Amino acid sequence: MRMLDRKLLRDIRRLWAQALAISLVIAGGVAALLMAVGSYQSLDETRRAYYERYQFADVFASVRRAPKSLVGRIAEIPGVVAVEARIAKLALLDIPGMREPATGQFISLPENREPQVNRLYLRLGQMPEPDRAEEVVVSESFARAHDFVPGSRFSAILNGRKRPLTVVGIALSPEFVYTIGPGDIMPDDRRFGIIWMSERALASIYDLEGAFSSVALKLLPDASEPEVIDRLDAMLDRYGGSGEHGRRDQTSHAFLDHSLDMLGNMSRTLPPVFLLVAAFLVNLTLSRLIVLEREQVGLLKAVGYDNTAIAGHYLKFVIAISLVGIAIGSAAGTWLGGYVTSLLAEYYHFPFLLFIRNPDLYALSAGLSLAAAMLGAVRALREVIGLSPAVAMQPPAPPRFRRLLPHGFAVRGMLPQPVVMTLRNITRHPVRSALTTLGMALATGILIVSLFLNGAMEQLVDVTYFMADRQDATVSFVEKRPHKAVFEVARLPGVLAVEPYREVPIRVRKGHVERRVMLSGRPRDADLSRIIDINLRPVVLPEAGLAISDWLAGILDATVGDLVEIDLLEGSRRTVSLPVAARVEDYFGINAMMDSEALARLMREAPAVNSIHLSFDESMLDALYEALRRMPTVSGVALQRVSLVNFREALAVIVTTMASIYIGLASTIAFGVVYNSARISLSERARELASLRVLGFHRGEVFRLLFLELALLTLIAQLPGWMIGYGLAWLINTEMAGELMRTPLIVEPLSYVLASTIVVTAALLSALVVRERINRLDLVAVLKTRD
Repeated sequence: MRMLDRKLLRDIRRLWAQALAISLVIAGGVAALLMAVGSYQSLDETRRAYYERYQFADVFASVRRAPKSLVGRIAEIPGVVAVEARIAKLALLDIPGMREPATGQFISLPENREPQVNRLYLRLGQMPEPDRAEEVVVSESFARAHDFVPGSRFSAILNGRKRPLTVVGIALSPEFVYTIGPGDIMPDDRRFGIIWMSERALASIYDLEGAFSSVALKLLPDASEPEVIDRLDAMLDRYGGSGEHGRRDQTSHAFLDHSLDMLGNMSRTLPPVFLLVAAFLVNLTLSRLIVLEREQVGLLKAVGYDNTAIAGHYLKFVIAISLVGIAIGSAAGTWLGGYVTSLLAEYYHFPFLLFIRNPDLYALSAGLSLAAAMLGAVRALREVIGLSPAVAMQPPAPPRFRRLLPHGFAVRGMLPQPVVMTLRNITRHPVRSALTTLGMALATGILIVSLFLNGAMEQLVDVTYFMADRQDATVSFVEKRPHKAVFEVARLPGVLAVEPYREVPIRVRKGHVERRVMLSGRPRDADLSRIIDINLRPVVLPEAGLAISDWLAGILDATVGDLVEIDLLEGSRRTVSLPVAARVEDYFGINAMMDSEALARLMREAPAVNSIHLSFDESMLDALYEALRRMPTVSGVALQRVSLVNFREALAVIVTTMASIYIGLASTIAFGVVYNSARISLSERARELASLRVLGFHRGEVFRLLFLELALLTLIAQLPGWMIGYGLAWLINTEMAGELMRTPLIVEPLSYVLASTIVVTAALLSALVVRERINRLDLVAVLKTRD
């Protein structure tokens, strides 16, 4: 073995603790990158494969009743590959042992063939027989929530009649990866399920023989979706068509796409921040470490080693440390990525899961880590190798110190002597102290950004469930109902207050930018479901004009007073211009609102409702549920309390898991930073500390000098660390925001406290480890260094 290679092994054994700490810093950055990007790529590839294999539709439309003879004309639209006309109806369910009513989305299955689009993945059982009206296939998530197996029974209120149903199969569909019931904002697998039934049976129940109420289209890859939608809209207009839309506005796809966008944005934002922070810290640590060995560099030059050999030796040291970090980070990132992918895939009900192990991603993370570490080493080696052997073997020239304070001002009498010595050492090495402080500040910052998601979610819950939507339940109807339905619901057992709610699908446009949204009409004095402005204050709807969510206003570049065009997609289907009267805060979706009376005038109809918000007496819930089950026009009952529980259980698991992982990685980096700073400070000041021991200082007094410097730099780093953390939180919050959901930028005081506590704890643990090194300090060996 070459002499320099033997030295390399001895150096690694001698500095194993510092080398491992540096490796863990690198591992934290690598693991964060592999976890986030790997889970995103796996879920995205799973979605693509699922959509392709099971022919997920590109365009969707609903009608009141359209003849099947229209299917041939729809298929002739340029760009259309396949058309599936079907029957789709919402209905209340009566499930044994379940107190509150559930809702089922019934969809017809063609007889004696597979659907051309939105094919089913049959997990268990079989398809319904055409001549057996009671046989159904249910979605897997709904079956799992109720322990349904083939042979299980329940009832549904279909077209006003209660009918017994038998489960013969359990399936999944690409159309319902993410399922939300009417009136809900979160999935509830227990209270909402997809139910497939033979077309003959469902058509007979709803008197739709030879007709359909829903249609799904598959397009060629190069087809123009807007043009297809326009042509489909013209064909279905006379049959009560409404809401023709593409995948972008299909509920399941939109939520899945938004979630993947959020995950993708996080993978492009947070892991690179981790990796950059790790790179900076590695550069800082290795630079100081190599400078400490300048005398060894001089000795190697003196015995005949050239600059190339010496540089290669230290680069091997850096590569060895980096490779250990890359190996640890790759293993941890692969495991974490698989865990996060499985967690999200379970939440989104995929029938299979494709784990992506992209070699390019591993190569990228390894390359970035090696490049960062070697860059730090090269910068330090350039300063040391340029010295002649005689100069390099000498201790560095003492720095020139300058007085920072005026001659007449002294701190020796004001502060204890150890504190004065600590301050003097910090101020005499300003660059080194500043870089160490910056490293600790970055560690604090990435801890804060890892913690901020929990606080943001709590603010989201507070605004949505306690300030805005304060109703106990929302009753939705199969079709719009006359306003007198409000009084019918108000007379139900246990109902304390009611508020009507009317929704109309529209396209809102300003200039060349447009969005398909729901225009909701509400009473101006609504109290159960309130509208909150961007300052979180209740808003009274204007008598005329629109109130739009702040996010929609940003998309349209619309301010209060601007005119926007509205295409009504229901009723008279006119195009009108309306002023923007208010901008309001809404963390879910992009919505437009107006006074319910003004909406009725706009629609040229008598006041009507799609749903009703209500509050109720908890003691009369059973009677209320039974009364709602007997109302054939009711399609669903959303319970706000249950929605909140589902929100916390669903998002809390995901957010808490992701936050915990990032906190763990950030804590590892923080400990690596502080520990290396403490160890290198000990190495740099070993002669000074040994001299103090010889002069009579006790071990505790010597340790106190080093600990005071570490503590002071750690405390100084907290304020800039908080600022860095807030800036990173703003960046993450901006990147994660989307049209379906946004979170407020709330960094709670507890996040700052916890982040600083973790860094301070890392400093204390590092100090305890360094104390053992001070206690074992070889005074004779240290003081042999030549002056």
